Amino acid sequence: MYEQESIKPYNDGEKAQQVEAMFDHIAPTYDTLNHRLSWNIDRGWRKKAIRELQPYGPQTILDIATGTGDFAILAAQMLKPQRLIGADISEGMMQIGREKVSKAGLEGVITFEKQDCLALSYPTATFDAVIAAFGIRNFADLDKGLKEMCRVLKPGAHLSIVELTTPVSFPMKQLFRIYSHTVLPIYGRLISRDTSAYSYLTKTIEAFPQGELMVDILKKAGFSEASFRRLTFGICTLYTARK
Repeated sequence: MYEQESIKPYNDGEKAQQVEAMFDHIAPTYDTLNHRLSWNIDRGWRKKAIRELQPYGPQTILDIATGTGDFAILAAQMLKPQRLIGADISEGMMQIGREKVSKAGLEGVITFEKQDCLALSYPTATFDAVIAAFGIRNFADLDKGLKEMCRVLKPGAHLSIVELTTPVSFPMKQLFRIYSHTVLPIYGRLISRDTSAYSYLTKTIEAFPQGELMVDILKKAGFSEASFRRLTFGICTLYTARK
């Protein structure tokens, strides 16, 4: 089992409460910071992930670690499902998501539910697709979280994940390290007024398994035909798989 060293945000008890509080605290500035820190490229990454699902026309979708609902809203607009659930640990994030869903006129499609992503409350074989954007690296137990995502998928259904990663080639590898250890945490603190959140972000990116290793982990969790594609010089990676 893969274990992230010292990055265990979804543990039971005090640690989980601390991380939940952190995300609740940065929720009002979360969207602005994400778009600015990625130069708005994150919007394009999400679209690529959703396009992977368009040939299958999923009608019931689960968005894991939905945050403020950007990915859920985009998926609803592009895929036109009957039902989409955004699941997250942070009520502060999801409340902003609910407001955005209301403005987009998607209340009849998208709902938000507080969930432990390592022990989802949904029955086995519930969803046609599971999606996740920039959230699964926060799992305390990645193997357990991915097995839960696989469990709630119907047989033959699909997974699409976009996650921040570290570039592997010169010079982007070196440039990204400088950016993530200096610009990102400093700018994040100034905007969010949280002294730890964006230093924490850098640590989770660096600790997260990438590329072929992540594909192996997906297969061990029960997925088949798992694959990955690096985006924007490897700053982000798109993972797809089928149950």
